[in-house]
Amino acid sequence: LEHKVIAKKKLENGIAIEWFEKGQGEQLNNEDLVEIDYKVKLKNGEIVDGNHLLKKESLPFLIGFGMQTAGWDIALKQLNVGDFARILIPSELARGIKGIEGVIPPNADNLLFIRILSKVKPTREIDGNKVWILEENKKNKLKFDENREITFHTMASSPTNQNFVNTFRSNTAFTFKLGDQGIVPGLRKALINAKKSDRMFVLIPAKEAYGTKGFMDFVKPNESVFYNILV
Repeated sequence: LEHKVIAKKKLENGIAIEWFEKGQGEQLNNEDLVEIDYKVKLKNGEIVDGNHLLKKESLPFLIGFGMQTAGWDIALKQLNVGDFARILIPSELARGIKGIEGVIPPNADNLLFIRILSKVKPTREIDGNKVWILEENKKNKLKFDENREITFHTMASSPTNQNFVNTFRSNTAFTFKLGDQGIVPGLRKALINAKKSDRMFVLIPAKEAYGTKGFMDFVKPNESVFYNILV
């Protein structure tokens, strides 16, 4: 099905956006969580990614933290809630010279077909730390507090360093108690009342993370930190 293009825009970096529908919602910005319905195609028409491949009607996406390739974070900030667009992402802002073996060839441009369904407000917020509960097992009644320890897997990203921690890959989950030292203050606050099997996104502002010092080469000074968590 060929859609009618009603507007076009090309950025200096080679990203080209064609709108099929223009939404009336808010413009998208860094640190917005949006619900999206998308497909990624190669120029030969082959579909290589999309929420339908996971049998999901949509997926959450936090802008500005490298959840996909660099071109996504750049392009989405040109969109508004309700937009339906086709976005050409040149290979250097996609998977580049490496590609993904068996899926995306080297130096392949990507075509992203995306509909911005909504911005998602945090489930809870404390001292600027935002928590989105994406999946919750409501049968679980035990909550993380000063009397219990918590064990969780996470991928942690800063705007300049994607997945500088990935316990899913290493298969070594974190375990800590509220009183333990060395925990990012905002993460401690965000995890209070978390329950086993909760899947959540957590966004910690710089002042509640690593502040003006940053963290080694992973987090620059004054950067927020994003945690994708499974308790």
